[in-house]
Amino acid sequence: MKYISVGDMAQTYMMRNHQAQLKTTMTRLSDELVTGLAKDVGAAVGGDFTALAAITHSLQRTNSYNQAATEIALNASTQQASLETFQSHAREVSSALISAGTLGEASTVDATLLDAALRFSSIVDSLNVSVSGRYVMSGVATDTRPVATSDDILTSLKSLTAGMTSSTDIITAVNTWFDQPEGSGSGFIDEAYFGSTKATAPIPVSETETAQLTLTATDPAIRNMLKGFAIASLATDTSLSPATRAALSFSAGNQILSAENEVTTARAGLGSMEALISEAQTRNETQKTALNLAQKDLIGVDEYDAATALEAVQSQLETLYTLTSRLSQLSLTDYIR
Repeated sequence: MKYISVGDMAQTYMMRNHQAQLKTTMTRLSDELVTGLAKDVGAAVGGDFTALAAITHSLQRTNSYNQAATEIALNASTQQASLETFQSHAREVSSALISAGTLGEASTVDATLLDAALRFSSIVDSLNVSVSGRYVMSGVATDTRPVATSDDILTSLKSLTAGMTSSTDIITAVNTWFDQPEGSGSGFIDEAYFGSTKATAPIPVSETETAQLTLTATDPAIRNMLKGFAIASLATDTSLSPATRAALSFSAGNQILSAENEVTTARAGLGSMEALISEAQTRNETQKTALNLAQKDLIGVDEYDAATALEAVQSQLETLYTLTSRLSQLSLTDYIR
């Protein structure tokens, strides 16, 4: 009987080759088992990538829509939170201001006006909120803080109302300042608003829908709310007569109460946009699921078959390690003793 011998070096190379092939196969099967998709895409689609390319493109586009929808939804919810801060402070102080102004009791008027003045700072700060470094109340100028501080606003108003002793004159001056149109050279928009009056552009959030946030800190509802708190803050000036301060307290309370209804309307419009975005996100997720299923139909693998094949390769690799270990222990003395 003739035997074909294999040299030690050749045998070593042969073992290493088997080991490399098994490891490569095991890596491929592991990836396929985890992803559920074939590693050799060309073989899975028979060389025709047309359908797969269309699915991949649609998935990428849907993911882009989802990302845009997530970002604008976050901005919308931040604006809602800002307006909620407005309404929360308004509810707390409007009735108290009206009541104090009606009764005219000096100590009550003083305490109520001081409370409103402190809240003025909080509501102005709520307009300067940002998300990921982008200010949501600045229109297209998202890199710019929209509103001056409450102290800066009051400085402008105090300069404007200096020497006025009549509540009517003070109220008229405040209203006029906040209502001045852009470009007039004075007023809230030109002096205390640093953002843009132009709203951000509409953003596609699905194949068929776009979302746009048009609310800025120049919105009439916001300015009307600021008017009331500004009037109350100016009324803390003790140089004014008690009667004037009481009248300003009453007017400020009515202004805030009226503006709260306007803010509610603004929030309702914002809520409708949030609902549209949420519905678009739901449809996007449904479409994404359908596309993933279509992709799996094209290049998917059977998880059971992949697991079975992986187990077989692992067994072969273990056997190879065992053989390699035994062969490495052979020596000439085992045969000549």
